[in-house]
Amino acid sequence: MDPAVAWYQPEQEGPAKRLWLRIWDTQSELDKMNLKNIENANPNVNKAQDFIPINDVNGENRNNNYFNPARRKVNDNRASTFNLNKNHDALIGEYGGCPWRIPNYAYKPGVLGLHEEIDHFYMYMSPTETEHLVRSTVVNRIRAAILSLWPQARVEVFGSFRTGLYLPTSDIDLVVIGQWEKLPLWTLERELVVQDIAEKESIKVLEKATVPIVKMTDKYSDVKVDISFNMSSGVKSAELIKHFKEKYPVLSRLVMVLKQFLLQRDLNEVFTGGISSYSLILMCISFLQLHPRPERLRQPNNLGVLLIEFFELYGRKFNYVKTAIRVKNGGSYVSKDEIQKEMNDGHRPSLLCIEDPLTPGNDIGRSSYGALQVKQAFDYGYIVLQQAAAAGAPGVLGRVLRVTDHVLQYRRWVRDTFHPYFFPPPAPPRPHDDSDQEWSSGSVSPPPAAPSPPAAAPSPPPLSALQCSSPTPRRVSAHQSLIIHHITSNSDFNNIPSGVIQRYGTAEPSKARPQRPLSAKQRRQPSPHGAPSPAVHGGPGGPRRGADRHKKRRHFTQRS
Repeated sequence: MDPAVAWYQPEQEGPAKRLWLRIWDTQSELDKMNLKNIENANPNVNKAQDFIPINDVNGENRNNNYFNPARRKVNDNRASTFNLNKNHDALIGEYGGCPWRIPNYAYKPGVLGLHEEIDHFYMYMSPTETEHLVRSTVVNRIRAAILSLWPQARVEVFGSFRTGLYLPTSDIDLVVIGQWEKLPLWTLERELVVQDIAEKESIKVLEKATVPIVKMTDKYSDVKVDISFNMSSGVKSAELIKHFKEKYPVLSRLVMVLKQFLLQRDLNEVFTGGISSYSLILMCISFLQLHPRPERLRQPNNLGVLLIEFFELYGRKFNYVKTAIRVKNGGSYVSKDEIQKEMNDGHRPSLLCIEDPLTPGNDIGRSSYGALQVKQAFDYGYIVLQQAAAAGAPGVLGRVLRVTDHVLQYRRWVRDTFHPYFFPPPAPPRPHDDSDQEWSSGSVSPPPAAPSPPAAAPSPPPLSALQCSSPTPRRVSAHQSLIIHHITSNSDFNNIPSGVIQRYGTAEPSKARPQRPLSAKQRRQPSPHGAPSPAVHGGPGGPRRGADRHKKRRHFTQRS
């Protein structure tokens, strides 16, 4: 059992499993001891190799750093469920790994219950308004830093943040469009540090990658951002995905489940042996376009069936060797030989060949060298879900998906830290003022109160707020208060409902209370400058307002 892909299912628990694991662990320890004894017995003897190393033909390849899954840091991915069998309590011990399941909700058995779980998973994992505002603020701060360097440049958002198909721990993809003789990757890195947006240790400049990017982590929200240059195709791709979301309503839910499925197995990025989110979405679109029963796409309660069929197609039936995926013109499967004729860069089609719907001749999956690992994971998902759905087992989705405690703690930290400043509580009611009472039984009334001043902006949080309540420790500087000011006062958000922008834009003055009727003597009383007194007529606050009110009160007392 691959610890990166699978874990024990409920029906596998029992005495037989525990006995088998004890035997397996004992045998593994014996093998390790035997290897150590052999090494200790002959420390100076080099054992002859019983194979011909393919990378030893010349010395050029000896120092190459080929992909090794063990090199990836475990804590880089909050959602990783690697070796869940042995780390159950550390990964999902607090919440159980299935927080989308509604307590006391009677889920239907089998595939119908799987549909309900997928729907609840989508609603639970979709970003909250606070999470969206935090990410929008991060984008605005980075945009301001970039425009301070290059005022003529343009900063665009693309990827999952633009399409809305992002998980709570997903990255933000930005592209800077401008004119440079050489891409200013290192200049941008220095500016991000100077502007106090990211720590220097959290910035990685991938200068020699196929697409040079700057990877960074926001200092105050832990949101990861990838910044590229002059890749305008990403914005067009995001708009294309929005079009398919409208055409296929089931696409969003299917993509969110599959993204979590790959994310927790560290198969969501090309450079870690997985596939990109764009490749996954195009695979989903092709699956829906070429579905043999199109009427099933419009039927209710069909998400469970579609997920199992997706795993079956790309885990068992799809021919990765000879077939390429085409999405444009209604979608089709084409031969890789035909795709190669259109490729003008001399490359052969990759194992996972997906034609770029916007750039003919471009293979989206060209860098997905770990596509077979994704295929094996899809095959595992099909076996587990198909057997569980056929047996009518409860909790079907939790057999292939788990949400770690670290992800839930991070979402809770974002809510507790930033929600009070995006959505401050309403102001307490104004205390009762005796000066507003009528001083006689007649129609004479005191002058109306001046309009109340605009509500003050929420005060910045204590500097220790991000440090004490965060699930991961971080350094917090005095610049924290300025960051919160940006978050609470900036109204230039991307894709934010207009109501939120009005609430956190320029403060509007509160409405004054309606004026009380004035007596004839009050109306005839002139002001010191010959004009109606602003204090009497409810103008914008007169300088003699307190004295006038005191004089009116004495006049009312004598009259009574």
